[in-house]
Amino acid sequence: MNDPRFAGIGMTSARTRDRLVQRLRDQGIVNPAVLDRIRNVPRHIFVDEALASRAYEDTALPIGFGQTISQPYIVARMTEALLEGGPLGKVLEIGTGCGYQTAVLAPLVGRVYSVERIAALLKRARERLKELQIRDTRFRHGDGTQGWKTQAPFDGILIAAAPLSIPETLVGQLAIGGRLIVPVGPEGAQQLVRLTRREQGIERRVLGSVAFVPLLGGTG
Repeated sequence: MNDPRFAGIGMTSARTRDRLVQRLRDQGIVNPAVLDRIRNVPRHIFVDEALASRAYEDTALPIGFGQTISQPYIVARMTEALLEGGPLGKVLEIGTGCGYQTAVLAPLVGRVYSVERIAALLKRARERLKELQIRDTRFRHGDGTQGWKTQAPFDGILIAAAPLSIPETLVGQLAIGGRLIVPVGPEGAQQLVRLTRREQGIERRVLGSVAFVPLLGGTG
């Protein structure tokens, strides 16, 4: 990983990334492993070259097909919330998108199983993650609302788009003790939620207000 593109210059340099990490600390992100991933994953290679100078702003950016790369704070918050409670083995990610969330998460868990409904986005994400030598990941072009039944149960599930209500299919693929992080609700009224599956039922905790693209079924 000595490609000079990954190191960045100017608005994509290490100093710019350090400023982003400090902003995330100021907003309450405390997990050092998560902050380290935000610092070291070259977010600028996951967006169009014309947007590279904005890659380390704490904002969502378009990646085509009506989708966005989530703002760094949200990626950090969701990853931190997923990891709270102990290490995770198998994690299901719904909505690979450009692959940035996958790149942040993958080294922090056992293995990521990532599902993306838009084939062109998945192809691009695979290429970026291969360039970064991100291992322990498996990808599938498919309907994320259906999860990945043949690989269930999962110790963690992270959903990077907002359903109006949490699909029971995905809850059913969560292992006992597993955690699911998901933005839920209509546009303008979404809440980030963590579900924890216990022997006696599901624990639900609201983590705050968010804004995500809607979770859609089918493939494209």
